[in-house]
Amino acid sequence: MIFQPAIIALLLSSAICVLALAASAPFALEVIRRWDIASGSERQLKLERRTYLFSTLLAFVLVAQLASVLLFVFNAEKMSGMFVGAMCAVGTLNVNPWGFPALNAKIALFFLAAMWLAINHVDSRARDYPLVRIKYGLLLALAPLLAGSAWLEAQFFLNLKADVITSCCGSLFSEGSKTIAAEATALPPLPAMFLFYGAMGLAIAAASYQWAFGKGGYFTAAGAALGFAAGISGILSFVSLYIYEHPHHHCPFCVLKPEYDYQGYALYVPLFVATAAGLAVGAIRPFAGVASLKSIVPEFSRRLAAVASIGFLLATAVATAMILRSNLVLLEH
Repeated sequence: MIFQPAIIALLLSSAICVLALAASAPFALEVIRRWDIASGSERQLKLERRTYLFSTLLAFVLVAQLASVLLFVFNAEKMSGMFVGAMCAVGTLNVNPWGFPALNAKIALFFLAAMWLAINHVDSRARDYPLVRIKYGLLLALAPLLAGSAWLEAQFFLNLKADVITSCCGSLFSEGSKTIAAEATALPPLPAMFLFYGAMGLAIAAASYQWAFGKGGYFTAAGAALGFAAGISGILSFVSLYIYEHPHHHCPFCVLKPEYDYQGYALYVPLFVATAAGLAVGAIRPFAGVASLKSIVPEFSRRLAAVASIGFLLATAVATAMILRSNLVLLEH
């Protein structure tokens, strides 16, 4: 089973990323200890030249992590037919105890990688690279998280057993289940809709304000986090019901299946991109006062805020369209 092409691609990608970060760690330590932009020494010149190489390599590594989230979920969905009791990606992830921890770790790394890439981008545009020590220090902190994610992923794939009878979304996302997801599904439709549209409205407003006026970076980040939580909660509590046209099917993964025209991707992609962009605005906000970044950070923050605002607006519009065209009636008029 481990010789599935998608599994090999995911494991190789994770292994390469971990090795690349491990190889970069000594250089990161050297930069933190010895970087001096005011020096014209040969050592400083070598460090400056090598930062271009390592920054490009690390950017590639973290972009690969962004893409691997989508491949991981897609592969879990495709493999669901191999296990007894599995009807969607939930069944695959429930085959052993490592599935959901591996997915959650990948999602966390997705957002952390997006924030590091934003910091790296603004630093690389400044003439004096004022954030070099900070971004390489963050990289050293990110390395063990990436290694832990790779380990969880390897444990998940290495312990996949075809003879295991797994449980699927009906048990995990039912209202009687004792999980956080089940708590979200238990929300009545009307309060869930108020929460969803209210939080999405706040996320869009905060990002739009940053986009228009270049202010409110922390509010944009907080709005993005709130919008992501409300988006996932909304999909669980009522949006999925309208897609399936079934009042008790709350699964957030079945919406990715071909029988539902892969509608889930139209929800998740803009939601994840918008959240990553909004969090990135907050990640670079502390550096707006750095002399060489005073024009760079506001400009890039506005671009990120535009992505966040449009992404949340698109996710909200897609969810609304799914509700309006559904034949399910959850609310009595």
